[in-house]
Amino acid sequence: QLQNKILILTICAAGIGGTFQYGYNISIINAPASYIQAFMNTTWLERTGAPLEGTVILLLWSFTVSAYPLGGLTGAVVAGPMAIMLGRKMSLLLNNIFVIIAAALSGFSRMAKSFEMIMLSRFFTGVNAGVSMNIQPMYLAESAPKKLRGAVALTSASFTALGLMLGQVVGLRELLGGEESWPLLLASNVVPALIQLTALPWFPESPRYLLIDRGDKESCISALQKLRGTSDLSAELEEMLAEQAAVKGQRAKNPWELFQNPSLRWQLVSIIVLSSAMQLCGNDSMYFYAAYVFKEAGIPQDKIPYVVIGTGSCELIASVTCNMIIDYAGRRPLLLGGYIFMAGWAIVFMVALSQQTQISWMPYLSMACIFAYILSFGIGPAGVTGVLPTEVFDQMSRPAAYMICGSLLWFNLFLVGTAFPFIVKSLAHFCYIPFLVVCVCTALYVGFFLPETKGKSFLEISEEFKKRNFKTKTRAGFYKGPEEIKTTTL
Repeated sequence: QLQNKILILTICAAGIGGTFQYGYNISIINAPASYIQAFMNTTWLERTGAPLEGTVILLLWSFTVSAYPLGGLTGAVVAGPMAIMLGRKMSLLLNNIFVIIAAALSGFSRMAKSFEMIMLSRFFTGVNAGVSMNIQPMYLAESAPKKLRGAVALTSASFTALGLMLGQVVGLRELLGGEESWPLLLASNVVPALIQLTALPWFPESPRYLLIDRGDKESCISALQKLRGTSDLSAELEEMLAEQAAVKGQRAKNPWELFQNPSLRWQLVSIIVLSSAMQLCGNDSMYFYAAYVFKEAGIPQDKIPYVVIGTGSCELIASVTCNMIIDYAGRRPLLLGGYIFMAGWAIVFMVALSQQTQISWMPYLSMACIFAYILSFGIGPAGVTGVLPTEVFDQMSRPAAYMICGSLLWFNLFLVGTAFPFIVKSLAHFCYIPFLVVCVCTALYVGFFLPETKGKSFLEISEEFKKRNFKTKTRAGFYKGPEEIKTTTL
């Protein structure tokens, strides 16, 4: 039981300074929005003697908000080289430097009378989130035993949801969301960073990284013993040695090399489709709509922040549920079910929005839709998407695959954030049509093309994809021959 404890504590230590920060920093910026905009105006007034126009304030605010995904994109790109050169654990530890800089900038921004510091701080916070979103699932999936791999890597999504919800709670006016305390609210992300800096050094590095990347069998065995205890490690070690033999003589790949490699075609297509769908399915836009829909449903303005916390806890409940069932249900059913349900709820939501003013109970239906949509997202796509790159790529391609995934994730987050207000303007009640199309297409892709990876070793999974990638080539007769096949010998 002690070993399970060590695995659980490793998960918590990695999560609290990892994807927790992503969720937390997305949600803490919402509460003080109006105060920060007022601060921008007064600062400008003091500097130049003239107030800012409304449109300029809005522009500055959108710069501040979009600095976060831009930082995330930067983080996703540096995460790959960091994971290879420094190791998974060291990268997570060093990643906290970005948050500490960000907290200092935003915490002292009002004192320094500089709203530029807030923008910079959002950028650094983004870099931190970008790195942790890529390295944490990689670190955890490589450290977990095969039968628990899905559940362990999925905790990344649970920590994101926990961060989202706690950010909403801390952002309440009674806590740190008031006019006086917003610099403190923005700097509060330093707390999880400090917790991780004190806790994570006590836990082992990813055994797979130690053996396959570093070739250090001794450290790998001692890391495995810490994580698994005295139970028989020979089978797991044999599997890792087989994987090491399979990638012998290779170096870690660059993202563009993955695109040139025909034996990785389906793996790449799968993660590109799923990573893009995760942001383009409209889940984050539901949060955008939440306040408006709740107001229409007759909830008093001052009570809305409390109901919005309900949406955050909804995602948390869903991802914890997903955690419990992923290694029983498998990856495909959860993804497929999630996207099919979301497509269904999107239709109901659009109908409810268009009838909002005509039928008295419609606002309640749209409220139910928001919760149902977020639940459907949390139970499948939210978590499974982050686990897949670890499972479908080998040790040498994995960091590059996460760089591609992460870059897509952040680019699409930026895209949806920028485009959604315009979509709402032009399509009004039917603004969910683009998201509906994404959900349906993704469900079709998962149904027809994605193999199940539950309970298989990394080598078995890559064999399955190899069959797909070279299905057509065997008939054409230019199959690559022995150098492709020799990896299966154990």
